[in-house]
Amino acid sequence: MALMGLQLWQLHGAFVFIAVVLTVQIVLTIAYTVVLVFRLMGRDYEAAVICAGFGGITLGSTATAIANMTAVAQQHGWAHRAFIIVPLVRGFFIDIVNALIISAFVG
Repeated sequence: MALMGLQLWQLHGAFVFIAVVLTVQIVLTIAYTVVLVFRLMGRDYEAAVICAGFGGITLGSTATAIANMTAVAQQHGWAHRAFIIVPLVRGFFIDIVNALIISAFVG
């Protein structure tokens, strides 16, 4: 309902900037995932599923990460460690670090 009320023509000046930022974010996410995450996680099927989850985290949220990992797992088989690692890292580590950083800047 909220999207239906948006008047997108009023944002015409920001569309190019948004498209450039989104493109750069996608390219950096793919490069970081392929070069670093996949190699550090062991270069196997579990690592591929973790990379799918990492892509969901960087481009969306934990729910997107789980959806990405579920899609890969339904197609190619389950990766139980990946479904434990990604939500735990996202849920605990990143949220706690974010809370500490925000508190440091506010206080």
